[in-house]
Amino acid sequence: MSSGPGTASAPAPATHDSPPAPGTLPRQTRTAVAERATGSASRRSTMFSSLRIRNYRLFFIGQVVSNTGTWMQRIAQDWLVLSLTGSSTAVGFTTALQFLPMLLFGLYGGVLVDRLPKRPTLLVTQSAMGATGLVLALLTLSGQVQVWHVYVAAFAVGLATVVDNPARQTFVSEMVGPGQLQNAVSLNSANFQSARLVGPAVAGVLITGVGTGWAFLLNGLSFLAPIAGLLLMRSRELHVVERAPRAKGQLREGLRYVAGRPELIWPTVLVGFIGTFGFNFPVWLSAYADDVFHAGAGAYSLFNTLMAVGSLSGALLAARRGTARLRVLLAAAAVFGALEIVTAGAPSLWLFALLMVPIGIFGLTVNVTANTTVQMGTDPAMRGRVMALFMMVFMGGTPLGAPLVGWITDVYGARVGFALGGLVSAAAALTIGLVLARAGDLRLSVAWSQGRPRLRFVPREPEPATVAA
Repeated sequence: MSSGPGTASAPAPATHDSPPAPGTLPRQTRTAVAERATGSASRRSTMFSSLRIRNYRLFFIGQVVSNTGTWMQRIAQDWLVLSLTGSSTAVGFTTALQFLPMLLFGLYGGVLVDRLPKRPTLLVTQSAMGATGLVLALLTLSGQVQVWHVYVAAFAVGLATVVDNPARQTFVSEMVGPGQLQNAVSLNSANFQSARLVGPAVAGVLITGVGTGWAFLLNGLSFLAPIAGLLLMRSRELHVVERAPRAKGQLREGLRYVAGRPELIWPTVLVGFIGTFGFNFPVWLSAYADDVFHAGAGAYSLFNTLMAVGSLSGALLAARRGTARLRVLLAAAAVFGALEIVTAGAPSLWLFALLMVPIGIFGLTVNVTANTTVQMGTDPAMRGRVMALFMMVFMGGTPLGAPLVGWITDVYGARVGFALGGLVSAAAALTIGLVLARAGDLRLSVAWSQGRPRLRFVPREPEPATVAA
């Protein structure tokens, strides 16, 4: 809130839109300068340097356990719905329900996260998600589960995620500081993908051996690990980040903040297209396992595991990179879409499975590069709202895309649905690249470097001035 004209009062606190005092830089400029100054230290750091920080190490270990359980539940949930209904559309609807709250309430979750202390907030959200897993386990193990129970559980997890996701994203900077933020964001993705290696494999064994209920039970219990890690952290070692006071217009302030920064808008738009149309793997992979290759839950687990191998490789490569570049994001998105188109036509199960590895590498590169670009370009006091918008676009598009993709998969087949998702992803990357090149007056340059072609955008050369007659 600002004072009216002519008001005689004490100087108002600085806001993101207020002019800086003489001789000072705006807050976002000071933040960018500080983070660029620490960027060289980050580039010299090792792949696992942020794990030297005790609080982040506790967080990392807890997330490994809980992410493993989360992947177990995802596989079990998709397979349970497919078993109960025999419909890829129902699987897509379940996925949509899990991400619908992010679409509806994601921005409000970001406002709350900017106001609330992150660690107590995460204790509440992690406990809620663990309880949801335990309830679903009880229903399944007792033989009482119905498909609407799974729908309600998916929606409940989505509600908790509205606050949990931006809280976890922004809490990383409080644990490690700006100098290790790039490394920690990449390791978080490596953490998630490492769990993706173990979770689907364990889920496949449990589903075929004792049933889906045990996967839900282990997921519910897995949340004890992050809760314990949060309780064991040392508050004095956290980096203090100013919380936004409760005030009117904070949601609009966050939207205006992003609208004025192309370096935040375009990565968000790109991941919106890819998240809506290119990341519907629960729909496609279950359909390929069941309808195309007729191989059952074991093949579905294998597909997810091999994709996780690629995703983990992509995350570790991202952890070694010192900076997140927009051209890397655009190139990775274009290759990701092209790989989906090629993989859609794979004639054999094993070729299809092996192509999951490069899809995982480039899909994760898109995710990490976009995430890091947005976080590093955002003022810490605005990160909750900005990351909530980013995750709302990335994850919130799924309720729109998953049912549509599921319907196309049911009507026209898994190959058509998968190829269409890749086509939209590649087209979005190429279109945004051309828009940015045109806006920046750039042209595509092709050169040879160390025996291989190198593509990049460079400024156009000015046309020679004409001499008047």
